[in-house]
Amino acid sequence: MKTNRNILFPLEKWKNKSNRKPLVLRGARQVGKTTVVNEFAKTFDFYISLNLENENDKKLFSESEDIHQLVNRLFFEHQIKKSSKNILLFIDEIQAAPKAINWLRYFYEEYPNLYVISAGSLLETVLNSKVNFPVGRVEFMVLRPFSFDEFLLALNETAVLEAYHTIPFPDYAFSKTLKLFNLYTLIGGMPEIVTHYAKYKDVVALGEIFSSLLAAYIDDVEKYARNNTQLQVLRICIQVAFKEGGQRIKFTNFGNSNYKSREVSEAIRTLEKTFILNLVYPQTTFGLPLTPNFKKSPKLQVFDTGLLNFFSGLQSELFPLNDIQDSQKGKTAEHIVGQELLTLNFSPLHKLNFWVRDKNNADAEIDFIYPYNGKVIPIEVKSGAKGSLRSLHYYMNNSKSPLAIRFYAGKIIKQSVEIKNTKPYELLNLPYFLVGKIEDYLKLHINET
Repeated sequence: MKTNRNILFPLEKWKNKSNRKPLVLRGARQVGKTTVVNEFAKTFDFYISLNLENENDKKLFSESEDIHQLVNRLFFEHQIKKSSKNILLFIDEIQAAPKAINWLRYFYEEYPNLYVISAGSLLETVLNSKVNFPVGRVEFMVLRPFSFDEFLLALNETAVLEAYHTIPFPDYAFSKTLKLFNLYTLIGGMPEIVTHYAKYKDVVALGEIFSSLLAAYIDDVEKYARNNTQLQVLRICIQVAFKEGGQRIKFTNFGNSNYKSREVSEAIRTLEKTFILNLVYPQTTFGLPLTPNFKKSPKLQVFDTGLLNFFSGLQSELFPLNDIQDSQKGKTAEHIVGQELLTLNFSPLHKLNFWVRDKNNADAEIDFIYPYNGKVIPIEVKSGAKGSLRSLHYYMNNSKSPLAIRFYAGKIIKQSVEIKNTKPYELLNLPYFLVGKIEDYLKLHINET
């Protein structure tokens, strides 16, 4: 199976920066952080890899009096001369040694020529008043599950991948690419899942892997809980989240539990820090700056649609569908579009946004809004005709957006929309599988608008 994660490009930019700082690679467990760093390490002359869940590696920090003693010992054990350059030090599972987190600042200050990357899926278990990331002395990136183009590469679908990167997308590749995107929606982008499918082409056999992944996440929950009550709330929230992803939620009695809003809110926000899920609060204004309205109920986005499908019992439903919009009233289609939008940026500050009308009992809602070059682009995930996009018509009549986008199961079509008592606007219809190319098409069509 071929793998070439897109994050390798920003990692290369990080490597070439003159003011480079130690990098903290974030992301949920099992999204491939260690694999990515091992691949990136091939561009270095020397590579030192530590896993601080290994006691021998952990002792390197506990037994070193200062950063100089640590570096000297590492160079000695790996037979690296002090004058050597182009050296990558990878500190995996850094949360296992809080001292290592504190020492990241000293790598920046004392060894600016040493390339340092750290990673850890459970960092919030040790971050407190005594242990914090050295603000201003580290950088962050987030790795998420496979994007659609990474999925195509993993399946060795090189011809489809070439068509995917062709602007505009060629019609002859439409049917096969849509079929593969439906498959991607079905099984998601977890590396272990994709690797197994690429080898055996058996969706049914993935059930055991999905179950083991969720079991591992539930086991991790124990590391976050301060007491038994919070442990129970966390366990319930993580299981319910994979069933209610893609929907707007309320904290009170979440998942038909008896827990109060404060207990559920605290648990979900803890899980959010692990990148297992995101809370997406709506915008109620029509332009920049984007300011979430925290008085409105949020939308829940879990980190992988395949996990959501499996634990919602949607996989058998998705098997025969030609249009993923037909699943759960569009819940699955909207969720995978959100997942793809998140993969477009590796910054931990990159968030999803959606819009609702700021009026009681109003049902106008836009699935996503996307900031682009000082503009806000509304995005709908719909399979119906343009006349059914009532919320979009309302939004465009009140905003200054030059263009709206609809993702659906059809080919690329640009339409002029004219609805009675509404100002006309341009609607760009794109197939679902081009979410990851949204900026290329915005650049192309906004220039034409």
